Amino acid sequence: MEETLQSVSSIEWGPVLAILGAFLAVFLGGLGSSLAIGQAGQKAAGVMAEKPNLFGSLLVLTALPGSQGIYGLLIAIFILSGAGMLGGGDAAVSMNAGMMYLVSGLVIGFAALSSAVLQGRVVTASVGALAREESVAGKAVTMSVIIEAYAIFGLLVAIFIALAANGA
Repeated sequence: MEETLQSVSSIEWGPVLAILGAFLAVFLGGLGSSLAIGQAGQKAAGVMAEKPNLFGSLLVLTALPGSQGIYGLLIAIFILSGAGMLGGGDAAVSMNAGMMYLVSGLVIGFAALSSAVLQGRVVTASVGALAREESVAGKAVTMSVIIEAYAIFGLLVAIFIALAANGA
């Protein structure tokens, strides 16, 4: 038991926290995008069965919430690169920097998750509108993109935090 406690206390927590931050950024962003694309894709598939000529517009609408997963991936790469974990370098990450990387991953993770899920709802409603009136395609995309701004705000804050961690 004492040996186990000694091995736990000897863990360098900075790199562990950085990896956890990268994981949360990718997982939460990907989860939000997957849920939203799945919901919108189901609705779009039903509309496409009735109106196959709308495939292009439906594809664009359905793909929109996928950007949040990309934002999570981008921050994960930022974190892993800043922590020296890419390219086989020595990952000497202080506890303070590790905490900042974790917060960076959480910021984009939750911003991406919530933004993607809510964007998926707007996209799903937009697909329904497009099914009723084909001329609203551009307006439907515009309505669906508005919520994207909040994922971008989260991305920017996460980048600033990750950059600050590089100097910590």
